[in-house]
Amino acid sequence: MREDKKTIIVFSNDMDKVMAAFVIATGAAAMGDEVTMFFTFWGLNVLRDAKKKAQGKSFLEKMFGAMMPKGVEKLPLSKMNFLGIGPKLMKYMMRKKNVMMLPEMIKQAQELGIKMVACSMSMDVMGIKKEELIDGVEIGGVATYLGEASEAGVNLFI
Repeated sequence: MREDKKTIIVFSNDMDKVMAAFVIATGAAAMGDEVTMFFTFWGLNVLRDAKKKAQGKSFLEKMFGAMMPKGVEKLPLSKMNFLGIGPKLMKYMMRKKNVMMLPEMIKQAQELGIKMVACSMSMDVMGIKKEELIDGVEIGGVATYLGEASEAGVNLFI
């Protein structure tokens, strides 16, 4: 086990929870720790690039994709979402308080060398293709995560 290694499972696509995951991840990386973020199930929506489309999806995969938020700008809040007004208010307050926005946090995470892994099994189940994801994301299964987690001193589930 290494005290300077951290892993975070990002299961949620709630904007506030995802922000917490990136604040912790970038904070640890800025302190010199090695960080791996493993995105699974709803957390995969964080990695979907709103500008990218995948070819060859089945009808059900297209329907599933249409029902989920595509990219960080579409993420709901876990509380007080109010049909999408809540996230807009949160973003307004973040800009007003000079808090880094989620797209900037993701860019910073990449610049700090944080490894972002998309769960291959969840991608299959949810019909998400690699070409839909933001650049720099690795694809891996549970063995990838468990290998990283077995070496880490801190493992979080968000």
